[in-house]
Amino acid sequence: MQASGTKIITIAGAGLAGALLATLLARKGWQVEVFEKRPDPRVKGYEGGRSINLALAERGLHALRAAGLNDAVMQQAVMMRGRMVHMKNGDTQLQRYGKDDSEVIWSVHRGELNITLLNAAEAAGAKIIFNHRIDKIDFEQKNIHLINDFDRSSSEIKFNVLIGADGAGSGVRHALKEKNYLSERFESLGHSYKELEIPPSATGEFQIEANALHIWPRGGYMCIALPNTEKTFTVTLFLPNEGKPGFETLPDLAAARKFFEDDFADALPLMPQFDEDFINNPTSGLSTLYCDKWHLDGRVVLLGDAAHAMVPFHGQGMNCAFEDCLSLVHHIEQAENWETAFSEFEQERKPNALAIQTMAIENYVEMRDLVDDPDFLLQRQLERMLAERHPGVFIPRYAMVSFSCIPYKMAYERGLLQRALLIQATAGKQSLAEIDVTKVDEKIAELFA
Repeated sequence: MQASGTKIITIAGAGLAGALLATLLARKGWQVEVFEKRPDPRVKGYEGGRSINLALAERGLHALRAAGLNDAVMQQAVMMRGRMVHMKNGDTQLQRYGKDDSEVIWSVHRGELNITLLNAAEAAGAKIIFNHRIDKIDFEQKNIHLINDFDRSSSEIKFNVLIGADGAGSGVRHALKEKNYLSERFESLGHSYKELEIPPSATGEFQIEANALHIWPRGGYMCIALPNTEKTFTVTLFLPNEGKPGFETLPDLAAARKFFEDDFADALPLMPQFDEDFINNPTSGLSTLYCDKWHLDGRVVLLGDAAHAMVPFHGQGMNCAFEDCLSLVHHIEQAENWETAFSEFEQERKPNALAIQTMAIENYVEMRDLVDDPDFLLQRQLERMLAERHPGVFIPRYAMVSFSCIPYKMAYERGLLQRALLIQATAGKQSLAEIDVTKVDEKIAELFA
């Protein structure tokens, strides 16, 4: 389709995906209007509601490069070479994500990134209207009823095509569901999270290793910490809702402090504001969103968290949403009409979204239960060796997900084969020296020839 001066693309949501998509489309010549329920964060200040840290990986970087924003965003980023695992006895171990510093992920501040993307969208010509929440949508007449929660005023607009990039609580998806145009299912993980903070040291420096994602794995639950450019760390406690330990067994601050003294003894002294943070910061649930369809003929399409919200344990929610944006723009450019564009976008992205949703849940188990497990660590050693012996053929699943743009579905399927091979090769072994590597080489040739 060719961009037309008489047609406007309407986007719901000026968060990360909505702002990036607006930038990409406006640069292609489309007239873009974006409606956002929150106030302008550049005026009011960022109101996130979720983690202020995000893990930026190659898929997200690829999309940012396409929008010409890579340099601006990387100025705000802190490199994370790998997982710094904090054992219960106080020992630490850095487990690299990749082979060297060419394979890393980056911690970025959600609010600063959102502002960068908003500025880019407006510079590209997109119009962003804040304080406008979707109340109702008439899909037949293509009317959107909006409410300004700031002054309680309401308004109506017409749309030609509508893109729902308005997050897991999407008003667009809710309206589609109300009209029975799609069905949705939220699958709770049964775990929730609470955010805390490690401030800078007295001299204004990072208190712990800056270039790592820190993990305190405790089997069934964990804490993690991601660095910020302000020399702080955002700490997140992930814990079951029920059972012991669980959020229900931490009824007050005394119980929470005792829990940290017992299980995260080296982390607690780093958080002088622990009491205030634990009391004041909300406990938020974790769920995966599955939708039976993402689009309504050529009128409406969903992307990002509005279509496939996932748990955060692979750090791919934003990266996947950014990849959605590139894919949708591609299909809009290539298709003859909107229905074809939206249908082909869904056909391409839905299987990949399902794959990364599955891997995100699996990665939680790995992070909380396996990173200090001897069998798992030996499998990781073998995995690295095989990656060096078979470059481009045997690629660790984490590398496929985080350091490449290999489709998530392919990464998941190849990862299953590789995982089975690693388990089989290391069964009953204590070291690499005991493994018949030649036999493993033959198996790789057989699997991936």
